[in-house]
Amino acid sequence: MPDKLWNGSFTERTDRSVEAFTSSIAFDRRLYAYDIKGSIAHCRMLAKQSIISEDEASEIVEGLGRIARDLERGNFEFDDALEDIHMNIEGRLTAEVGKAAQKLHTARSRNDQVVLDIRMYLRDEVDNILERLTAFRSSLVKLADEHIRVIMPGYTHLRRAQPVLFSHYLMAYYEMFSRDRARFKGVLERINVMPLGSAALAGTTYPIDMAYTAKLLDFPEISANSLDAVSSRDFVIEFLAAASICMVHLSRLSEELILWASSEFGFVEIPDSFATGSSIMPQKKNPDVPELVRGKTGRVFGDLMALLTVMKGLPLTYNRDMQEDKEPLFDAVDAVKACLEVYEKLIPRLKVNRTAMEKAVLKGFLNATDMADYLVTKGMAFREAHRCTGEIVRYATGQTKELHELSLNELEKFSKLFSENIFELLTPQQMVNRRLSAGGTATENVVRAIQKAKEVTAREADKGQ
Repeated sequence: MPDKLWNGSFTERTDRSVEAFTSSIAFDRRLYAYDIKGSIAHCRMLAKQSIISEDEASEIVEGLGRIARDLERGNFEFDDALEDIHMNIEGRLTAEVGKAAQKLHTARSRNDQVVLDIRMYLRDEVDNILERLTAFRSSLVKLADEHIRVIMPGYTHLRRAQPVLFSHYLMAYYEMFSRDRARFKGVLERINVMPLGSAALAGTTYPIDMAYTAKLLDFPEISANSLDAVSSRDFVIEFLAAASICMVHLSRLSEELILWASSEFGFVEIPDSFATGSSIMPQKKNPDVPELVRGKTGRVFGDLMALLTVMKGLPLTYNRDMQEDKEPLFDAVDAVKACLEVYEKLIPRLKVNRTAMEKAVLKGFLNATDMADYLVTKGMAFREAHRCTGEIVRYATGQTKELHELSLNELEKFSKLFSENIFELLTPQQMVNRRLSAGGTATENVVRAIQKAKEVTAREADKGQ
């Protein structure tokens, strides 16, 4: 068993159970590329500042390159006794390079090293999530564009309320995921801060050049306070919060698809390649993908709660509790990426049942508000028009008719303000297209929104972000 790299003042070997309990290599090994990249930048900065020699720096950089290749090929043996990815790499480097490797840790600590690795890792993962959000939103826009004339019931309290364009419904989710994208971009700004040089907590006495290290690692900003740099996980918590909100939206969309694909609604059909069957009931086609997305949402919420709970009582600066930041982070990253990817592929293949949607629009008195509005245009106060229309709904229910199925004579029993032109205003197309207020469901509004969204997502895709 190798000696610890920190055990100079210790008189007893670490108990094996403690090694197993405190080891994080099982999960933080996924940071290896960032740990090596950060170490190479740190090494080059040390050489530039004449803290180590150029020859020593060359040996270290070459050794780290070999280790990186071994890790990529799976030819690296991890050791719990070395606790984490940082010590495993440094231990291997020392075995390969010798004394020069022992100088690599000059002017840094695992405290600033680990937060650097997490920042670099999360920076790349957020870039990836931003790309996936663009692709997913593009798929929503494309589906909306393809079904611009389809009308469906809009709901409140899960009860049919007013007709809306199916495309308008999809574009509502486009707006939600656009806000998610903006949140992730905001988080990215606060992730993109270079902490290396803060050392354990107080900074370092060596003449380091943090700006040079930041330039090598493509960080636009350097941490302003060494205590804060090593002890803050705000950027992780903020990411998890943005991830949780994004998962709320994914879960809501999942619930829509689950309901819409049911026999009771029949508005959409999930393609066979994105559904599963029953082990006992041959007729079943289960919406497992949306259900799993809905289920994974709880896990991401839990990841956020876990880290908030870890951090809430910690005094400055680093405490070993903070080792518990990585598993929730990795779990949330993986969940968000997987959900966005599967929906980006599912949405374009969703089968839309226009007939079922438009049939549903004609039942449930969805034109009651328009009837009340008609009476208002004839001079009746809205509250009186609301009451009057309510009475007509009650009458129509007793006659097992819809409002547009009543005759003019029947309507005139409730108000002489009705005339024959009321019926043209009660059609789904008229009800939709007359809602021209900003953000309303009128076709011309939605067409403009789709065109704007196409332009936005095209620009995002061109920029790679």
